[in-house]
Formats: sequence, structure tokens, C-alpha cells
Amino acid sequence: MSNLSGYRKKRNFEGTPEPGPKEEIKQKGMYVHVDKPIFVVQEHHATHLHWDFRLEEDGVLKSWAVPKGPPEESGIKRLAMQVEDHPLDYAGFEGTIPEGQYGGGTVKIWDKGTYETVLREGKPGREVWRVALKGTRLVGDYTLIHTGEKNWLLFKNK
Repeated sequence: MSNLSGYRKKRNFEGTPEPGPKEEIKQKGMYVHVDKPIFVVQEHHATHLHWDFRLEEDGVLKSWAVPKGPPEESGIKRLAMQVEDHPLDYAGFEGTIPEGQYGGGTVKIWDKGTYETVLREGKPGREVWRVALKGTRLVGDYTLIHTGEKNWLLFKNK
């Protein structure tokens, strides 16, 4: 089970409209009640514009900040910085996080859908995660390669 303590520590839930984590969310697919896990990409106009790429796993959203956005065409590699896990309810979040709060700025859903894991291998720090996305904008096979620390590469396969 993934841990939402990093998510909790960074936020003041009395000062932000973001959803708080729910301890009872522990099963795969609970947010949308589908057989396949979900993904969501949120455009986040914070200090610096970036896109948050999120994959449902173990009852949470594994999350990466992608400064230039996820590639829609093959041949383009994008830096993806892993950030703290987010609660599944965050997949539906759109709104403005007040200035002065962690991540202050506007968040809107850029794409969402389901995915299937095609390949998951490697040891911590050197993982490869290949997924088949079925969204509105992002459709096809994508790969995340862990290059060290919080750095990953995200690209669309040919």
C-alpha cells in the first residue's frame, strides 16, 4: 500500500480546495469503479506551468510533474519528476489552489482515461514502466524510465 503522508504534510486542508486523503480508499479502481486503473493528466499553472501525470496504483495516484507536458507523438522524450502520491479523489480535482498554499495556482484536467500495464520491471531506482493509455488526447503505449532519484523519462512508443 502506498503512503499519503507526504501529500498530507505539504497541505493545509483548511486553506486549499484539494481533496484530503481518505484512509478507507484501499482498493484498485475505487475512484471510477472500473476494471482497469485510471490515469489523469492535470495542467497546473503554479509558479511554473507543468502537467501532472498520474497513474492509479495500490489505491493512490502515482504522480509525476512533467514541465513540458506529456508527448502526444513518438520520438519526444520528456523529463518527469516524481512527486508525492495523491489520493484517488484528486483525479477529479479542478480548481484554484490559493496563493501561499503548496502548489498555488490553477489546476484543470487536460486528459483522463484508463490504462493497462504492458511491462513493469527493474529494481527501485532503475524501473521501467510501460503502459497502454486510452484517453481523449493520450492514446497508445507510453514508457516511464526511472533514471535516478526522482527523475524519470516519459515518452510515447512508436
